[in-house]
Order: sequence, then C-alpha cells, then structure tokens
Amino acid sequence: MKIPRIVLAGATSGVGKTSITCSIIHALQKRGFSVQPFKVGPDYIDPSYLSTISKNETYNLDVWLMGKKQVLDSFVTHSNSDISIIEGVMGYYDGFEGNSNHASTHHVASITKSPVILVLDASKTARSIGATALGFQKFHKNSRIVGIILNKIGSKKHEILCRDALEKTKLPVIGVIPKNSTLNLESRHLGLISTYDNKILKNKLEKVSKIISESLDIDKILKIIKNPIPIPKNKIKVNKKSKVKIAVALDNSFNFYYDDNLNALRRNGASLTFFSPIKNKQIPNCDGLYIGGGFPEIMGNDLSKNQSMKKSIKKFADNDFPIYAECGGLMYLTKSITNDKKKYKMIGLIDAETIMTKKMRLNYTKGK
Repeated sequence: MKIPRIVLAGATSGVGKTSITCSIIHALQKRGFSVQPFKVGPDYIDPSYLSTISKNETYNLDVWLMGKKQVLDSFVTHSNSDISIIEGVMGYYDGFEGNSNHASTHHVASITKSPVILVLDASKTARSIGATALGFQKFHKNSRIVGIILNKIGSKKHEILCRDALEKTKLPVIGVIPKNSTLNLESRHLGLISTYDNKILKNKLEKVSKIISESLDIDKILKIIKNPIPIPKNKIKVNKKSKVKIAVALDNSFNFYYDDNLNALRRNGASLTFFSPIKNKQIPNCDGLYIGGGFPEIMGNDLSKNQSMKKSIKKFADNDFPIYAECGGLMYLTKSITNDKKKYKMIGLIDAETIMTKKMRLNYTKGK
C-alpha cells in the first residue's frame, strides 16, 4: 500500500515541531491536498493543534503503549487522506531507553518506513549546527533523515552561515524560519495549552501557521513524498457484537482522549454519549462512565460547585455501575483537589486527596 507521508522530527523538545507541522498542513491544504495528522507518543495536547488545522482527528502512534503492529495498523487504517504527516516527540532518538531507539520518533519512522525532516533551532548557533545535523544523520545507520528545517534564524548572514555548515550533510534545506517572538505559542506545565474550546488560541494558531508556511519550500516536501515506500495493507478489524452505552466526560475539565480508544469502543459495539461535568446536572442514561484526563485543577471551582453532578456520579457508583477514570478523571473521584493553595471539594469516591505540586514527572510507568 502506497501512502504519501512524512515525519517531522526535532533535535530536542521546544524546537518548534508543532508550529511547523501545523504550517506544513496549512500549506498543503492551500494547494488542495487533504492531510491526515499523527503524533508520536502519548501526548494529548499537540494533537489538538494538528486537528484544529487539518480538520481531521489526530491519532497517536506510541510504540510503548501500542506495540509495533498496532502502531502500523493504526497508521494504515487512518491514512485515508492525500498525505499523512507524523509529528515527532522530544528529540528524534529519544524514547524509553538511553541505549536503544525503542518508542522514539525514529522507531515510528522506521515502522512506517517514512522519510524524515529534522527541525533544528538555530537561535544560539551557526557553524556548529552542521555538527548537530551530521550527528543526527550518522547516529543510526539508517537515520531516514532527508531534509532540514532551520528555525529561529536571526538574519540573512546567519542563514548563510548555517547553510554553509550543513553542506557536509548533503541534505536539502526545506525551510528557513526567521526568529519572531509573535510566533510563539503559549504553554502550561504539560506543554502547550489545549485548543479545546479556545477560540483565541485557535485564531492565533491559524495566523502562526500561515506566517511560517511562507518560509517553507512545499515543492521540496512534495518531491520527498512523491514516491512512498509501500507498506503492508492491514486494517483494524470491526467487531460490534456487544451493545452498551458509555457516557464520556468532555468539556474544559476533561478532554484528554485518544481517538483510537474511543473508536475501539465504537468498533466493539459501544454507543458513546458525551456530557459536561461542569454544565450538565447529571450523567446521561448509560451502562458505564468514562472520565478522561484534562485540567480539573484549573476548573476546580466549577467542578466543585456542581453538586448535582457529583451526587449523580456517586449514586452511579453506589449502584455498582462501572466507572473508568484516568489522569484528571481519577483526581475528580478523590475527596479534593488542591491547586495554588486553593482546595476544591470533589466527589470522594476514592479515599484520597489530590495535591498539585511544582515538581513534574514525565515517564512511562507499568502498574502492577
């Protein structure tokens, strides 16, 4: 199966992968192409940006969570647009371990047999950027890197220095993006701020994507993806034997969901109904409840004030109906959430209190 595709990777986190991926999607759409986005890793927020621009659901490709076969199955199944674009995570070779590429962007690029464009932050370097690019190119015997995008270039002279330094790699420069603080997107402790129900941020994203796209050589990108390497055609199977109704919490508090998971529930016969723990008075009629992640600590006051919703969920649990809650959803089921020295009373199904701390921990963890 031939799928026109490209991976956008970065030397590190924070080099502008998301903004540039959105800009490539914007530029391709302006030329009449439909684009299907994917995101490497477990992140929920970056995909919301890709979905906002592409107007398509974004699917996560996480080798640690899904395994190689499911990553490939998901990619093939959902690559129904003219072009598929995969945004990487962290640095190109960063994954689960320091001595292998397992679960890294390179791993996903290898599984999907995709060409890779590497984004480099040039703001504090010149000739040394050649060493960085060459290192990434030579670090693995098949790096799959086919081009470079230079971000945060300070001047024409700076651009010339960087281009000259990159000659040793013999890689084409796909884009040169000038340093511009107005192109920065806001962030929070988990990275970028979610675009969910945020019109101001969505408008800025559209503007940023348009500006950056003017600095990209889309013709070179189209040339790269013109003759894709065939990959096995192996679509996900559908099984709709069971018939259950699942209520899914979805609002400004809870909007971290993997579309693959929601679709898997649908494929297996579940009917999904969405509700707001902030705005609605009670949960819909259902057989089970699914409360995903999000920012309940930010919306703590609104969640705490909705007494009827909290009572509705507690009654649902007391009647022995199943509730699946993860991340922020799990926090909502505890007695309280404390954030920025403010304590908000939650449902209390779990005999615990949630306290937001300044120390952040990012890692894959296997529960037993």
